[in-house]
Amino acid sequence: MSSAPAPESSPSAKQPRTERGRRTLRRLLDAAAEEFGEKGFHEGSISGITKRAGVALGSFYTYFDSKDEIFRALVQDLSARVGSEARRAMTGGLGALATEQAALQAFLAFAREHKEIYRIIDEAEFVDPASFRRHYETTASRIHERLLQGAEAGELRPDLEEAHAWAIMGMNVFLGLKYAILSDDRPVEDIAAIANSILRSGIEKPENQT
Repeated sequence: MSSAPAPESSPSAKQPRTERGRRTLRRLLDAAAEEFGEKGFHEGSISGITKRAGVALGSFYTYFDSKDEIFRALVQDLSARVGSEARRAMTGGLGALATEQAALQAFLAFAREHKEIYRIIDEAEFVDPASFRRHYETTASRIHERLLQGAEAGELRPDLEEAHAWAIMGMNVFLGLKYAILSDDRPVEDIAAIANSILRSGIEKPENQT
């Protein structure tokens, strides 16, 4: 995970003012993802994080006051990175449905590379419920905004609402669980295409089909 970009601004972290500081913060967050992903929040430790990051224990407290604080920052960081990956995949000129397919494909690829995201987000429900809720509300909001843009462009139904976005997000989350965490032997392009076919045509059999 060391190739990840510098973390976005987070109220849970003391923001560094230098490039060296930003790199150290990035290493700490990456190390926290490994530590919590492998051991869970309660078994994970600050010393384990700093050892993985290759920094002195005192350096941890330059950026975070506690294990709880770095966990909150990590959830926000992972959520932001998922959003960034989706935006990067949605190149200009894609239609509304192609945009959703590209976003899901990017998420599946990210989850395969960072399988710890599922354990960390799941634990957030109990360790930091506010971060857990913010992650899903933010993700659903991004999807809802895209649906509204597609409807405004005349590509999607005009009656799409927040519940539609949550339904799509739920599908994406469980597809990630199955095809990124439990197994990863099927191309993400195939899975994203199947999901997109549901959005495109639904699952009800047409009246004229025998």
